[in-house]
Amino acid sequence: MLTTRGRRSGEERTIALQYLAAGPSCVVIASFVGEDRQPAWLLNLRADPAATIRRGRRVERVRAREAAGEERERLWQRIVAIDPAFAEYQRRTSRQIPAVILEPIE
Repeated sequence: MLTTRGRRSGEERTIALQYLAAGPSCVVIASFVGEDRQPAWLLNLRADPAATIRRGRRVERVRAREAAGEERERLWQRIVAIDPAFAEYQRRTSRQIPAVILEPIE
């Protein structure tokens, strides 16, 4: 579960997302099922990268950043290996689907 602050409303917004564990961080993919627009949660994180995640019973404060270059490619390959649907989503859109790293804030 990812909770962001709405960029316009300022209200908390929570969404369930599939994630990839990457050490203490987790990676989420802003696929929006291959639509040509970005999901609202990504736009919220771009406006304010501070968020919270809940994995099981543990709630953590995180800071979001978008992976780029070789890092994104490596993460993308890992997520597609777990769920090949993401490759189909990429084929459906002209935008490069972002991989977002949620890093714990201590």
